[in-house]
Amino acid sequence: MKTAVVALGKIGLPLAVKFADAGHEVVGVDVNPRQVELINAATEPFPGEAHLQEKLSALVPAGTLRATTDYAEAIPDADAVVIVVPLFVNDATWEPDFAWMDAATRSLAEHLTPGTLVSYETTLPVGTLRTRFVPMIEELSGLRESEDFFAVFSPERVLTGRVFEDLRKYPKLIGAISETGAQRAREFYESALTFDERPDLHTPNGVWDLGSPEASELAKLAETTYRDVNIALANEFALFAQDHGIDAYKVIEASNSQPYSHIHQPGIAVGGHCIPVYPRLYLSTDPHAETVRTARTLNASVPAKLVQRAADLLGSLQGVKAVVLGASYRAGVKETAFSGVFPVVEALSAHGAEVAVHDTFYDDEELAGFGWAPYHVGEAADLVIVQTNHPEYRDLGSSDVPGVKLLVDGRNITTAENWTGTPRLVLGDGSASTHQQAQEG
Repeated sequence: MKTAVVALGKIGLPLAVKFADAGHEVVGVDVNPRQVELINAATEPFPGEAHLQEKLSALVPAGTLRATTDYAEAIPDADAVVIVVPLFVNDATWEPDFAWMDAATRSLAEHLTPGTLVSYETTLPVGTLRTRFVPMIEELSGLRESEDFFAVFSPERVLTGRVFEDLRKYPKLIGAISETGAQRAREFYESALTFDERPDLHTPNGVWDLGSPEASELAKLAETTYRDVNIALANEFALFAQDHGIDAYKVIEASNSQPYSHIHQPGIAVGGHCIPVYPRLYLSTDPHAETVRTARTLNASVPAKLVQRAADLLGSLQGVKAVVLGASYRAGVKETAFSGVFPVVEALSAHGAEVAVHDTFYDDEELAGFGWAPYHVGEAADLVIVQTNHPEYRDLGSSDVPGVKLLVDGRNITTAENWTGTPRLVLGDGSASTHQQAQEG
């Protein structure tokens, strides 16, 4: 099969590699010339994706995978076009910003030829494929959906860093407008993907047809919005427990020992391209979903709440030297998308603190590029806030930060023994000794 992949980012490029590895002739399109240049040189353009470099090294020289900035090279006569262009959300209005998606859809429509399957994998608000993108393609291409081309929504369900593993692990959801489109989508993905045995599933692992694009769109939004709502509940419990001398982590472990409880872990921030964004995409078509709105608002408020608690314990943060450990939104990745570092730094600065940031993945120049003063372990500071649960922070202690007066651990990763003599406030750990020590400090 000839397959085109539109947008060769952290999801699109591994997908293109997976299709090529399955024997497809793959041409990827990306607006970034440097990205295209690196891919055509068989060099991974970003670090951290398991097995990506070794697969590029094999597939690009073999001629089964190449990249271009020109839609005219990739789209005509393709059997399938897979679109993984980012969809953004306006931070002020929470409304989706379709600018990049619309531009990509127009460009592919101008070069679309009859018989092509067009699969959107970017997470979309419910109804977007049918009411926005299909009419756009029909108008610009002159082709008719279900007659000349076939549209399907098939959401990506992978995590960066382990895309190839997740493609095998989770069912591939599809939702097409016509039965023929669904059959084409099933044939395409079954030709490209293999699936692990999943005895825990009632339906065998593989391609799952949900019957419509809307059902498939909702499934992706539901699974991610569930996590945001669950984390918000865990954060509510954690903040309450901290004020009442209770260890929320022991409570959650105890609760989850019963098979109907699946409480997530609390945390200072919910970051990444997915969990902070997709609930807002859901709200764009269901504005009365108060549970979803409340959860998103609560999770977004936790960084400021913890900074305020630090201010209460220290009396004031004016002139305090504060260190934020972690710029990445989660451990093990070099990515700041919706990272908690931004609201933490903002809240500290609003209190008058002098803020520096440390991250094991970013050098001084990169941190300065964000407008942050870089911090080096061993330098003096008054306040330390753990924002990312990088494993390296597990071993840090008071001796690594001379003069430290308070540690705020937003990820429950540090150990009390390492911070002996330093008040240590852990989100969700309101045990009497920790709470009293923080108050006395």
